[in-house]
Amino acid sequence: MSEVKLAAEIRSEFGKGAARRVRRENKVPGVLYGHGSDPIHISLPGHELLLALRTSNVLLAVEIEGKTELAIPKAVVRDPLRGYLEHVDLLIVKRGEKVNVEIPVHTEGELAPGAYLVEHVLNALPVEAEATHIPESVTVSIAGLAAGDSILAKDITLPSGTTLAVEDDTVVLQVLAAQAEEPAAEAEGEGVEAVEA
Repeated sequence: MSEVKLAAEIRSEFGKGAARRVRRENKVPGVLYGHGSDPIHISLPGHELLLALRTSNVLLAVEIEGKTELAIPKAVVRDPLRGYLEHVDLLIVKRGEKVNVEIPVHTEGELAPGAYLVEHVLNALPVEAEATHIPESVTVSIAGLAAGDSILAKDITLPSGTTLAVEDDTVVLQVLAAQAEEPAAEAEGEGVEAVEA
């Protein structure tokens, strides 16, 4: 996983008004914390941060006043309507340090012939990995699976240096039989008592 370098500025003003001013400058307010240090309130370049966050669990090299801190996104707040970034919390990490993250689960292959659906019980798999080697995702084969089949966390092959952060027997995916819609009632008012006004 490559590092994405971002130049940050320290924020001295707080509150909604200050956050709006930061966003008007096409920047995103954020907090950098971890390893027992005091939280550092920063503003980050909006477009570069948005591009970086397209990769889940991206490793950020945040430059603040000549010093570089490695960090991963811990919480990202987006505007629910427009989708722009409102705030980001970044967790400081060190090289060689293990961190708990969730990585997306992708599927490949075709289910057995029939009317089956794949239910993602977990869209993301909790794992423990080295901060500088977090896998982007895991891919699971669903080829030939039918109703009643499931894939457990222990069935997923993880990259070296990555371990599960959930129980081995946790269901990640399961295959269900598609349900046919119930036919609509033929006669209007069937099974319903008439009420006179």
